[in-house]
Amino acid sequence: MRRFLGSTVGKKAIMAVTGLVWVGYLVVHMAGNLQAFAGQEKINAYSALLHGPGVELLWLARVVLIVSLVLHVVMAAQLTARARAARPVGYHGRDPQVSTWSSRTMRWGGVLILAFLIFHVLHLTTRDIDPAGYATTLDAAGRYDIYGNVVASFRTWWVSVLYLLAMVVVGLHLWHGVWSFGRSLGVARPSANPMRRRVAPALALAIWLGFSLVPIAILAGVIQ
Repeated sequence: MRRFLGSTVGKKAIMAVTGLVWVGYLVVHMAGNLQAFAGQEKINAYSALLHGPGVELLWLARVVLIVSLVLHVVMAAQLTARARAARPVGYHGRDPQVSTWSSRTMRWGGVLILAFLIFHVLHLTTRDIDPAGYATTLDAAGRYDIYGNVVASFRTWWVSVLYLLAMVVVGLHLWHGVWSFGRSLGVARPSANPMRRRVAPALALAIWLGFSLVPIAILAGVIQ
């Protein structure tokens, strides 16, 4: 097992499994975010439920996500280091034929996503970053007004632009990541047409759109 986990194949398998954990989380998180369209009461009640009885399960989920993130980043760094060590001198010229732009931007895209994730946690989880001055506001029921904070934040143009750009990077990262995880785990058959990717782009586009709808709706005045 130690030999397998230390191998390139093993490290790619770890990246695939930990990436899949985060894909599942993104789907659930997106569904929660879209409750903003149902109004203040709905999403505030949802937020209060997450932090109410059974909060231990929330922390368990956070631990799983953090461990998955750390392993994903470490494996990516180690694989990058191995690739560079195997070929210390780069190609004189490159002419990609069966790779997508999403696959060629995975490394720097992952760095940008990590930076955005830190900002996102400080913004809407710990609320240390409060561009709208709304982080401590409560609703009529005495709960933290996540709805009001989200609306006020995304009315700040640079916050919306930052989130929308970040979702483009997330979508590109998912596009290649979802396609490649089956091959990394050895459960997907080799394809005669590797450019034909159906599930991966569909899921990436769905998650990109789902997360982008809320800031767009707030900027457009649909959510107030």
